[in-house]
Amino acid sequence: MIKILICLVSLFLYTITFTQEAYIASFNTLRLGKNRKDYIYLAKAIQPFDLIGLVEVMNKKGIEKLTQNLNNISNDKWDYILSPYPVGTDNYKEYYGYIFKKDKVKHIKNIGYYPDYGNKFIREPFGANFKINNFDFTFVLAHSIYGKKISQRQFEANEMVNVYNYFQNKDPKENDILIGGDFNLPGNNTGFSKLLKHRDEIIYSVDPTLKTTIGTKGFANAYDNIFISKKYTKEFFGQSGALDITLGNYKKIRKEVSDHLPIFIVVNTEKDDD
Repeated sequence: MIKILICLVSLFLYTITFTQEAYIASFNTLRLGKNRKDYIYLAKAIQPFDLIGLVEVMNKKGIEKLTQNLNNISNDKWDYILSPYPVGTDNYKEYYGYIFKKDKVKHIKNIGYYPDYGNKFIREPFGANFKINNFDFTFVLAHSIYGKKISQRQFEANEMVNVYNYFQNKDPKENDILIGGDFNLPGNNTGFSKLLKHRDEIIYSVDPTLKTTIGTKGFANAYDNIFISKKYTKEFFGQSGALDITLGNYKKIRKEVSDHLPIFIVVNTEKDDD
C-alpha cells in the first residue's frame, strides 16, 4: 500500500485531472455543530475529496454550515446526508454524515443503522449506498468506543466482522462494502483479526503506522481507517493516506478544526466489477 501524507496547501492548489479517479474520505470532525469551529478552514480541508464520511456530527446545524461553506469556497456544488437520529449513550449522542460533490457523486439510498441487538456498540454503524461514475458501493461509517480500557475498543473491533456481513448481505447485487471511521485502534490491531481473516479478503486501506490523530505537539495515534474487500473492491488500487491539515499548528487545529486528520482512498470509477 502506498502511504501518502500530503500538505494541505498542495491540495488546495491541486486540481484532479483524472476524471476516472475518485477520492473517498473519512473524517472525525470533533463535535461538529457544538464546538466552536473555523468552518472556512474545515471546508478547505475536505474540499479536495469527492465524498467524505463524517463522524462526531452533533447536529444538523453543523453539517449544514460546513456544506454552505464548501459551496461558498468551491466551484463544485455540494450536498449532505445526515443519519436520521443520533446514537450513543443517554448523556452523549452523535449523528453520522456524508458530504459530497453533487456533480460527481450520486446518493442512491440510505441503508440505515446496523441492528445492534446485543447492544455491543456504543454507537451503531450506519450505511448508505453511493455511485461515482460506474462504481457503486456501500459506505459504512463507525465511531468506536474509546472507554477506559483498550479491551473495550477491541470488543467492538471484534464485532466489526458482523457489521461487514450485515451490510454485505443486505443487497446480493452490491458487493463493494467500505467501512470507514474512527476505530480508536490501528487497523492491524488484534481486535480486527476476525474481520481481516474474512473470506472476502478484508484489508485496512490506510497504513497503520500512519498517525491520524493530532496531539498538542504532533501526530499521536493511528485510529482512523477504511476497511475494504480485496476480493470485490478491485476499484481500489492501493493509493490511500491521511491529509495533513495542521501546517504544524497542532494546538490551533485541535482547538478550531479537529483532533483528527481526514483519511482517504483513491478508487478507479471507470467500471464496476460487481
